[in-house]
Amino acid sequence: MDSEQLWQLTLNEMELQLSRANFATWLKNSRLTEKKDGVVCIALPNNFAKEWVENKYQKNLLGIIRNLDSTTKKLEFVVDSQGLEGLKKSPATLPLKIGAMDLDFKIDPDTNLNPRYTFKSFVVGPSNELAFAAASAVVQEIGTKYNPFFVYGGVGLGKTHLIQAIGNEIKSTYKNKIKPKYVPSEIYTSDVVWGIRNKRMEDIKKKYRDVDVLIIDDIQFIGGKEKTEEEFFHTFNSLYEANKQIIISSDGPPRSIPTLEERLRSRFEGGLTADITYPEYEMRVAIIKGKLAEAGQQLSDGVIDLIAKKVKKNIRELEGVLKKILFYQDKKGGEVNEKVAEEIIEKSIQTITKRVNDSQILKCVAEFYGVTVGDLIGYSRRKEVVEPRQIAMYLLRDISEFSYPYIGEKMGRDHTTAIHSYEKINHEINRNSTLNQKIIMIKDIIFKT
Repeated sequence: MDSEQLWQLTLNEMELQLSRANFATWLKNSRLTEKKDGVVCIALPNNFAKEWVENKYQKNLLGIIRNLDSTTKKLEFVVDSQGLEGLKKSPATLPLKIGAMDLDFKIDPDTNLNPRYTFKSFVVGPSNELAFAAASAVVQEIGTKYNPFFVYGGVGLGKTHLIQAIGNEIKSTYKNKIKPKYVPSEIYTSDVVWGIRNKRMEDIKKKYRDVDVLIIDDIQFIGGKEKTEEEFFHTFNSLYEANKQIIISSDGPPRSIPTLEERLRSRFEGGLTADITYPEYEMRVAIIKGKLAEAGQQLSDGVIDLIAKKVKKNIRELEGVLKKILFYQDKKGGEVNEKVAEEIIEKSIQTITKRVNDSQILKCVAEFYGVTVGDLIGYSRRKEVVEPRQIAMYLLRDISEFSYPYIGEKMGRDHTTAIHSYEKINHEINRNSTLNQKIIMIKDIIFKT
């Protein structure tokens, strides 16, 4: 593996771990300049980026690189503004290829939009069809009927794709007569800080108010930053009063951002709000097949099925696993079989670093459903208890890999009941997106306790 391939795979892993805003801000314009005697040298465009990446991400980067290249002993970070200047001015020169798939950074410098994010390439299913319909409506009624448009959902579910697709659709539909501008909230914050420090806030105001459509990604990150919130509040009002469209994404609805000022929260809630939930099995298959078609690659139905069943929570993680499998396939020169694919998937998906005990699982399931642990292990057949009881048995097996006899004993039942419950839930989560989402939310609660 040469230096370029090593860094491409490293960036792929880091993209799964970070928000799109963080990845774009700190690592998109980085490169691996040298690999010698166990030392890997990473170049960044300025001292600020160098210090930030060295302090915040060195451990993550070193762990990823060591997994890919066991000869690596340490990382060194350098500033290479001259070598990276061309990337900042002409991002189209940086096509990152991982296997046969393209991490396309051909960003439009005027709008900050990535042209590969389109409505056409956005896979629509039950988990996001309302958000997609709302996005399409925004394009037809810019700045009036659906303003602001607020879309929210978990990490890696396609929010960035959808809001940038709106910008690209507007550019295409109105032949550049309407000017969109996309910006991650962290870059917006950096611009405000720069404006304050350099006494150039008028320039920042003009930059963000002299647009027709302002698209802000991951708005939750401005929460608690008083100057940024204040400036965005005034920018929001200026655009809104001029009937200019505001599009916002977040990891949760406005009311769930505790550090956000009430006056901003109320404005966000005054427009059209839509959520994106976790994709069901059929949608995950469709995403995989779409990515394969885009890359001109093929995988067997068995491998596609395996990826879709194993990677349930995060579309970005789904894409990352697919890239790894295709990379392996390219290097080996033959089709990856299900056994190899499963090994790659198991190494790729996030693993649970701490052991979760049975009491934690039962307690979290009970709290999620508003019942007691006694209800779960009791013999009531009330409808509101049956589902959480089956999910509890499923999670005892899925998370902690307890044996069926142990689960049966813990739940006061025969081991065959434990087997039935596990298989029933395991089958249903690939067909029922609501159930799948419940289980993912319960797991999040379990692993945070």
